[in-house]
Amino acid sequence: MSENTPGNTAGTTGVPGPVEVFEAAQKRWLEGGAGFGELLAEDAVVETPFAPPGRPRRVEGRREFTDLAERGRAALPVRFEEVRDVVVHRTDDPGTIVVEYELAGTVTTTGLRGAASFVAVLTVRDGKVVRWREYQNTAAIAAATGTLPALLAAYGDAPTG
Repeated sequence: MSENTPGNTAGTTGVPGPVEVFEAAQKRWLEGGAGFGELLAEDAVVETPFAPPGRPRRVEGRREFTDLAERGRAALPVRFEEVRDVVVHRTDDPGTIVVEYELAGTVTTTGLRGAASFVAVLTVRDGKVVRWREYQNTAAIAAATGTLPALLAAYGDAPTG
């Protein structure tokens, strides 16, 4: 993982900082996603501003997010195999980072391999995520999973304005 500034001073108190929490998230994704909710504060807010039509753009609370994530994993038969091209950008707030990464995996029902790029703004307090704002390449995800026609149709059906 590369960073735009040297050194990793977060977490020196024994409490994980945002870099350590992101590293833990990567590990959980590669292990099937279970346990990701443990990284979230009880009142965490997860935002995906570019979520496709029909998907929430904001989820409030750890339980609400983990319920949504479990349903999503059941509907998305992907085995994540690699988190690559990770670049961490520190901010003026030591509890917040901006991280760029690519998540690669295999669709278990078809054997197709694919990858998608992400940018996340991650804020951690007391070792837990309080805010995760993620920008996803939804077209790449849909192409990799064979759902691009449905995604495009959903945008065609989406209300404008």
